[in-house]
Amino acid sequence: MPRKYEKLAADIVKNVGGKENVSSLAHCVTRLRFKLKDESKANTDVLKAMDGVVTVVQSGGQYQVVIGNAVTAPKKRTTQRRSRSTFLSTPSAASSRPCSECSPPPVWSRA
Repeated sequence: MPRKYEKLAADIVKNVGGKENVSSLAHCVTRLRFKLKDESKANTDVLKAMDGVVTVVQSGGQYQVVIGNAVTAPKKRTTQRRSRSTFLSTPSAASSRPCSECSPPPVWSRA
């Protein structure tokens, strides 16, 4: 995996409050969808300013980091971190869904 995705994955995990703040992780085509134990621990402004992150959406109890079509590379890296360090609590937490089940970022939904 390209090193840029390893760094992006590590930076995202750090800025969502660390692995201890993550209850679960799933993804769709364009986003990493976290369930966080405490959203106030996430550095939303830092995440939004990161190269490789389009935006952050907080919706329906999910903390969604929008990455774009390359989402599978950082997601794969965060899942690998789970297997080495119990990053996530359950194997089923690292599932994917069609993007139609995600809410669009507010920027895209405005006319």
